[in-house]
Amino acid sequence: MGKKKKASSAASSQSPNLPISQAASLTQLGRKVAQPAAPTLAKLESFPNRHPDRDYTVTFDCPEFTSLCPITGQPDFGHIVIEYVPDRLCLESKSLKLYLASFRNEGSFAESITNQIRDDLVRACRPRRLTVTATFTPRGGIGIRVVASA
Repeated sequence: MGKKKKASSAASSQSPNLPISQAASLTQLGRKVAQPAAPTLAKLESFPNRHPDRDYTVTFDCPEFTSLCPITGQPDFGHIVIEYVPDRLCLESKSLKLYLASFRNEGSFAESITNQIRDDLVRACRPRRLTVTATFTPRGGIGIRVVASA
């Protein structure tokens, strides 16, 4: 009988689990966390990119984004798409979800919201590239689409 080949160790070295030292810095994932009352109170978290040697795109899709009109106080509904190429850090999705949901009580214009999201995400993970696209549901017959890139 022939010799059996050993299974490649490459698969075992690419474990999807974060080492404890990296996961410990994440304070929201796996825990019950109260919804932040405002974006300034939300905590965007990141973790080390396990593949900083290559470019790849991460896309977050938030089809149920809500905020408030700063003049009328009526709700504005939108669809936020975030695409970024990570450098050394990746955004943690639960903290992003809580951050985006914190805009529900925020009175601000679509242009300002989109640029605030862009600025906050750049501060949180310093990506190689980032684009935030916000498409707001038409009110009064006019929709708004704002694209902010870094």
